[in-house]
Amino acid sequence: MTYSGEVTVGGPADVHELKDLMITKVAVGPMNNNAYLLRCRATDEQLLIDAANDAHTLLGTIGDDGIASVVTTHRHGDHWQALAEVVAATGARTYAGRYDAEGIPVPTDVPVGDGDTIRVGDVELTARHLVGHTPGSIVLVYDDPHGHPHVFTGDCLFPGGPGRTTQPEDFQSLMDGLETKVFTLPDEAWIYPGHGDDTTLGDERPQLPDWWSRGW
Repeated sequence: MTYSGEVTVGGPADVHELKDLMITKVAVGPMNNNAYLLRCRATDEQLLIDAANDAHTLLGTIGDDGIASVVTTHRHGDHWQALAEVVAATGARTYAGRYDAEGIPVPTDVPVGDGDTIRVGDVELTARHLVGHTPGSIVLVYDDPHGHPHVFTGDCLFPGGPGRTTQPEDFQSLMDGLETKVFTLPDEAWIYPGHGDDTTLGDERPQLPDWWSRGW
């Protein structure tokens, strides 16, 4: 079946099958958070992005093979409600942006900085640090050698705009970071946000001037 990226809480997961990587998207919790399970096809190693809520659903999606690691995109509580339970059940290593780690109640095994790499089997993800939604948000980029990039943006980028900011200087910082670290990727780059449907950079790029003018 064709991947759509449209998932609902309590509904089935959606699976994006790439040549080297399988990406399973599931929605959990009262804030309709997205969690993403990445599986390396060559090694079957798995990594979870955002143990946001509903550990039962997440562990069911992970299955008997477990996960080697779990990445928390940022410190906001709706993105780590199930983290302690998932880590306890799987023994996974924990990753988070180094400037957000102190705001996450589960200890971070590997603090992540801008440009750091995180591996899942033979697949490599590159972290890009964006300041504005939180001080230490990270975006993860998988530059698929067989196609276009795939970008897990947490709450930094959604269809229709950047993530929420509360101060003008935070908005400025987030937009600057998006333009210099995310929108430098090609239009075909697929965006997997922390809530809601997926998008592409090509769909969002024409809206950048409107985002700047409205200030959010």
